[in-house]
Amino acid sequence: MNMNSNNTRVENPKRGASHLLGVFSRKPWIWAFLAAGATYLATLVVVSTSAGAGSLLYAALTFASFSIIVGVGQMFVVTLGPGNVDLSIPATMTLAATLSLKFMASDPTMIVPGLLIAIGVGLACGLFNFALIMLLRIPPIIATLSASFLFQSLAIWSNRGLRIKPPASLADFATGGTFGLPNAAWVALLVSVLAWCVLEKTIAGRWISASGQNTRAARLGGVPVNAVRFGVYVGCAVLAGLAGFVLASFSGGANLNMGTEYMLMSIAVVVIGGSSIAGGNSNVPGIWGAALFMFLIVSMLNSYGLGAGVRLMLTGLIIVSVVVLASKRGRKV
Repeated sequence: MNMNSNNTRVENPKRGASHLLGVFSRKPWIWAFLAAGATYLATLVVVSTSAGAGSLLYAALTFASFSIIVGVGQMFVVTLGPGNVDLSIPATMTLAATLSLKFMASDPTMIVPGLLIAIGVGLACGLFNFALIMLLRIPPIIATLSASFLFQSLAIWSNRGLRIKPPASLADFATGGTFGLPNAAWVALLVSVLAWCVLEKTIAGRWISASGQNTRAARLGGVPVNAVRFGVYVGCAVLAGLAGFVLASFSGGANLNMGTEYMLMSIAVVVIGGSSIAGGNSNVPGIWGAALFMFLIVSMLNSYGLGAGVRLMLTGLIIVSVVVLASKRGRKV
């Protein structure tokens, strides 16, 4: 007689924890959020007050928003596969901000036309990049880097060294908040939701992933690969134009160095966020975790009073550790 036939099965707690870790491991982007959370807590050791904790989170959401907007655009480009990257993002941001703010001339009635000009500049920059890549057969890295010099030159010519200020109402919106969140974060959230819907709910998203996984197979399968590349590069430039418009409105004006840090930042948030640098796999939520992490790591090191050289070295080491950890966890499952 089997005495254990009526016994209730008891789950092994260790097995349950291992299963939970396995679930997380299949989502490498989760490590970006874990790193951001750990960095946030480490910073709070110095900023111990509750007011300081809230201010830090608000600031992180604000400044991460600009990285998120350009990161989403770069994510689509990187998803196309090896060699695809847009290095003209900083110059596109600068040119779009300069021309749109110059057109508005601090007139609040011209905000909507100014926004349309920023988007139009992004559209034109994306078209130019695509023309270099497809018509002249220039590798994307070289094409977008070369285009960036042209865009930056146009910005210098139109700016002439002046800091162009946004309309007061636009600046108030960019620096303000709604329902406890920065307005810049709401813009980034809208961009992220739209990007997620494109990737997960539309045939265009499947075409982008298929093109990145195997371009030849995608073309043989009926995917309009060239049209996909056109949409991706133009879309990336449009988001760069939007980011430049919002950043200039937030910072009180357009200047020629405003987009410099977003060249590497846009790539870093894509990689740390769990998107595959080899293409074919993208992740929108991970960009949020990566962008928050990138801001918080600098804030943490500043809080501990470390020098600039030490901060740069530790930032690089921590970023590499997060990327290695995420990649190893992903391979184990």
